[in-house]
Amino acid sequence: MTYLPKDPIAKSQMYLDLLSNRHEALSCNLANMDTPNYVRRDIEFSQYLNTMGPLETELSHKLGPSGVISAKQEAVSAADELAMMQQNSILYAVAARQMTNTITEIKTAINVGK
Repeated sequence: MTYLPKDPIAKSQMYLDLLSNRHEALSCNLANMDTPNYVRRDIEFSQYLNTMGPLETELSHKLGPSGVISAKQEAVSAADELAMMQQNSILYAVAARQMTNTITEIKTAINVGK
């Protein structure tokens, strides 16, 4: 069973970590695209994200099934990898903004309670 944090900051941190790991995998694919017998790697997210809420479900639909590194014996296309890296960068920015909003809400609640 996958650990699904209830804390919004922990959820945001998990998204950022997963997206960072995916970016690293995509970078390795680009770096090794001319290596003979290289196995393409990717991080897939849905088992982590599809039960958490609307934003997380949308991310899981965009990023694919399961939350593990998948390895596929297929040719690496530089254009495809770069497009996936760009998409991943946008999703990372969204996750970072979500974390910032959560922290702002917590700070507001603390200040209102004083």
